[in-house]
Amino acid sequence: MKKRFDYDLIVIGSGDAGGEAALIAAKSGLKVAIVEAEKWGGTSLNNTNVPFGAAMHAAMTYKHALAGARFGISSGNLRYNYPTLHNWKNTAAKNAGANSKKIFEDAKITCINGRARFLSAHEVAVGSETLAAKKFLIATGASVADTGITIPENVDYYLPNDVVDIPRVPKSVFIVGAGSTGCEFAQYFAALGSEVVIADIAGRLLPREDEEVGQVLDEVFKKDRIKTLTQSRVVAIEKDGSEKRVLFMRGGQEKSIKVEAVVLCTGSAPNVDLGLDNAGVKYSRSGIKVDDTLQTSVKHIYAAGDVVGGKSSTEKAIIDGRVAAAHIVDRSKKTVSYAGLIRVTNTYPEVAQVGTSEDDCIRRDRKIKKIVVPLQAVQKSNITNFYDGFVKLIFSKSGTLIGGTVMAPNAAIIAQELAFGVRYEMSANEIASVPHVANDWSELIRSAAERIK
Repeated sequence: MKKRFDYDLIVIGSGDAGGEAALIAAKSGLKVAIVEAEKWGGTSLNNTNVPFGAAMHAAMTYKHALAGARFGISSGNLRYNYPTLHNWKNTAAKNAGANSKKIFEDAKITCINGRARFLSAHEVAVGSETLAAKKFLIATGASVADTGITIPENVDYYLPNDVVDIPRVPKSVFIVGAGSTGCEFAQYFAALGSEVVIADIAGRLLPREDEEVGQVLDEVFKKDRIKTLTQSRVVAIEKDGSEKRVLFMRGGQEKSIKVEAVVLCTGSAPNVDLGLDNAGVKYSRSGIKVDDTLQTSVKHIYAAGDVVGGKSSTEKAIIDGRVAAAHIVDRSKKTVSYAGLIRVTNTYPEVAQVGTSEDDCIRRDRKIKKIVVPLQAVQKSNITNFYDGFVKLIFSKSGTLIGGTVMAPNAAIIAQELAFGVRYEMSANEIASVPHVANDWSELIRSAAERIK
């Protein structure tokens, strides 16, 4: 007797990976349902990229306006209104469709609120309801990993998703973790007037990036009056009156700093607690195991986005969702490729990294050609009076572009050219021969490509 399914596809998670795949599948005529345990649209839309991006834009606008005196702009009485800024980020998120089912409902997708748990390879429980499907896509994302920091129950702190909803700007804030998220928060709070301390066990800021990035950002943070504590391991957070005392180890000694607020940006772990054993899906603490089509160990179950582990980004999640959907819909032979994927840190200046980093090449003992060109190499730095940053290009021994880093205003836009160059294996001559806009930051790419030996 043929098994009766409620849906052709059930997607667990409505974020970047799950939402993208569900819409593609529904457009192809499949009967689709999405199960969402939290906010519709996922973390990026509701907490990080959109609302925090809007808040960060407002904070940086304020910061740049305060520095307007050098251009003859008087800003002595300039102030910001935090409730208005708070409302603006909410408006930006709402306009983008945050926590809304509408885009899915308009696509005739069944939207189900609740937490899904596999009962078998073809069934999930959502509350008291059992749903069956021919195929599944798991896109449950990731959550904050165990910090290993001793924090008593009476001590409150913020996680990354909480920052956009802080009711007022703290006078002082300690940020644990100097990765992309931590560094973005550090500049955000500093721009709004907080005294900021940022700590990381690594030896530099943004330890995933090449050394030059951390060096430049450290100088920028000094100008922003952000105190940086590298090679520092936070061990405990205690209550100290109305404030918190952060205890950390540095140089073999225990030290402490008293602050009003603490933000933990210590990394994330895939959300794999959904009864995967019942479905026979293989996984580990690092994420669900998938092949290059995003298929799990069970052929009709796919996984995409942060739940599969690896480097986290909205762009990667969308790629995963599209590839998984292609296989779910018509058994496409398309495999996932991250060649040319851009990783962005939204500090000021922005940091955008594409392809293979120099650190990657050193670890693999790979022979390369590289060039680093500072912002001063183009007239845009003189026009804007901004000099903190560089462009770094990395070429293979045979002369094709394999990676690069842009640290400059609008780095994410500039890096699109590098993404194209990496994906299509362009040479330095090919990149340099492309016309570039005069007196713009993008001239850095041409300047760097012309100098490669």
